[in-house]
Amino acid sequence: MNKLPAMQLSDLDFDKTYTYADYLQWTFEDRLEILKGKLFKMTPAPGRFHQRLSGILFKKFSIFLERKPCHVYSAPFDVRFSRKNASDETITTVLQPDISVICDLSKLDDRGCIGTPDIVVEILSPGNNKKELRNKYEIYEEAGVQEYWIVWPVSQSFLKYTLNEAGKYIPSKVLTSGDEVTTPVLPGFVLNLEEVFEEASL
Repeated sequence: MNKLPAMQLSDLDFDKTYTYADYLQWTFEDRLEILKGKLFKMTPAPGRFHQRLSGILFKKFSIFLERKPCHVYSAPFDVRFSRKNASDETITTVLQPDISVICDLSKLDDRGCIGTPDIVVEILSPGNNKKELRNKYEIYEEAGVQEYWIVWPVSQSFLKYTLNEAGKYIPSKVLTSGDEVTTPVLPGFVLNLEEVFEEASL
């Protein structure tokens, strides 16, 4: 029997609504995310500085979280924003944050995380579009991600959104070299931005 040709990214209709069940069927190399049923093609492979930053931040979290009841994961790592027992056919948001910190380990399974991480870190690339960023902000806020961190490699700056009691994000001031990042999610964790950006630049 003749095998059917492999599915290509061009076969997808970006105007359609998709679910996690569809996502599991795709085998092409391009990385995609689903935001409320709509497809977003992830930007080309991140640059070296982006990857250095991601690796350094992941290492800082990993060292701090040794023997602590939280786990840290770096992309590619699927986060399904849905209730725990939802079927694949009903999940319409699947994202791959650069870094996810998850303290409720019952949300983890062999396919990633189903539910809301406690901290999400996104390292911006020049190709990140404003619509994607706005949609992710809304998803993280609606889902109850306690802290949403944004890192700008080019300007070497940092912004943190913290969820308030009303479930709305409150932005920090923009931080840069010379500032330190702390979080009530991980008491005792301190991130020295000058050290991070200097190490990433080596």
